[in-house]
Amino acid sequence: MGLGWATAYVGQLAGVGTSLMWTITTLFFTAAGKRVGTTVVNATRITFACGLLALTHRYLQGVWIPMIPWTQTAALGVSGIVGLTIGDQAIIAAFVEIGPRLALLITTTSPLWAALLGRVFLGERLPASAWLGLAMTIAGIILVLRERGSGPGTIPRRKLYRGVLLALLAAFCQSGGYLLSKIGMGHGEGGEVVEPQTATLVRMVFAALTIVPALAAQLWLRRRSALAIASPADPLPGLVPDSRPNPWRMGILLSLCGAVTGPYFGVWLSLVACDRAPLGVAQTLLTLSPVFILPATAILHRERITWRAAAGAFIAVGGAAVLFGVKSV
Repeated sequence: MGLGWATAYVGQLAGVGTSLMWTITTLFFTAAGKRVGTTVVNATRITFACGLLALTHRYLQGVWIPMIPWTQTAALGVSGIVGLTIGDQAIIAAFVEIGPRLALLITTTSPLWAALLGRVFLGERLPASAWLGLAMTIAGIILVLRERGSGPGTIPRRKLYRGVLLALLAAFCQSGGYLLSKIGMGHGEGGEVVEPQTATLVRMVFAALTIVPALAAQLWLRRRSALAIASPADPLPGLVPDSRPNPWRMGILLSLCGAVTGPYFGVWLSLVACDRAPLGVAQTLLTLSPVFILPATAILHRERITWRAAAGAFIAVGGAAVLFGVKSV
């Protein structure tokens, strides 16, 4: 079959590639956040990715500004705000409220939302094999995420409810954002074909227009608060949490590396997946990062992989293999 097989299943390959990119991104941003704080990391990743995407678009398409119908521009713009701004902020807030493991566990519902939205708005019908693969992948990811998770009983009820709602909002925003992206790329009635790279640039610009001012305001408020309660020599909370001298250079470098693997290549590949595969299939393959990060943490942090985590990874990969049998649309 050779390259013909890869061409037929480019959407599925892009989905797995996205999960790999986001796994690497997680490692970069975690290390960067310990040095310069999440506020600086978020601002750096969005602005740097916008610049890279604009340069790439100029090279590939010959123009800086994409010329696409305004209705599709609006769909892509809203998808950027919904998926990259609201969705990302919701999941970060959920991490704070209930912890990353439980929050990620809840976001495994995103493929179900994606399959439902794809059926209702795009008429995508998934065969029985796709639902089997989807169920296997979600079950495997749940096993991996539950391995070392503490039960919700240790979380105050109000924080638990708030965190669950935020995680569900993040899952829905992820799926809704990709649905709008697919519509913006020309899927549906009367749409003009838009390349995934062009769609990625439009999404990222609209996300930057909303998230960068919000982060700048947060930075300003945090600085005012710090100046009111600390001496001028004290580091600002959330900006320099690392006690080592001058962590900024390495923190910014790690943020830039994460911006290349995540908001640049990762988001680009995710739109290729949504463009060339059914929405539910693509969203499922985009959620494999918790599985892929197991060997990375074992090597870098010398964490022991238990039999249950290994079994979950095996089931999830098996489900992904089943999803590769679903024809691209």
